[in-house]
Amino acid sequence: MKLVLGSSSPRRLELLAQLGLTPTAVRPPDIDEDVRKGELPRDYVKRIAFEKVNAVNAADDEVVLCADTTVALGRRIMGKPADAAEAAQFLFALSGRRHKVITALAVKRGTQVWTKDVQSTVAFKQLSDADVNAYLASDDWRGKAGGYAIQGLAGAFIPWINGSYTGIVGLPLTETAGLLTAAGVLRNKDPA
Repeated sequence: MKLVLGSSSPRRLELLAQLGLTPTAVRPPDIDEDVRKGELPRDYVKRIAFEKVNAVNAADDEVVLCADTTVALGRRIMGKPADAAEAAQFLFALSGRRHKVITALAVKRGTQVWTKDVQSTVAFKQLSDADVNAYLASDDWRGKAGGYAIQGLAGAFIPWINGSYTGIVGLPLTETAGLLTAAGVLRNKDPA
């Protein structure tokens, strides 16, 4: 089976490489990712991952993997900030608090779709104005849910997590491997 990644995220490509996988194609779908009125964060990412995987055209010998990640502060969904001002709002809102990072996965082979979501808790230290301004100047916040990347400079803001580190980055490897095994991309190997 050929693997198609329905994402333009370089982080997801790097994480797939940790599983020994290189997609034969990268086809990010173009879907409406607006949050619906009253939609909860977990329901939102599950819906988006499912809509993404169904929006990617695939041949019979292709398996499509899509994912969506969001940062949730209570019921508030913090997607990718539109600009530095919104990124600053997100960072100050997260400062000194715990929040959830939820990544939903969807894998499609033919008409069958497998899904899974992973929720992790992240604690942020109390951020100073200098912390936030230096981080904003780095541009590391761009294109990142919640306005930060744990694997980048913002890692210094995070004293504690509970859950999947790779899920916080954007592709929980244990769950991804499980779904790709179910879809026939990965094979269970007998331990030697």
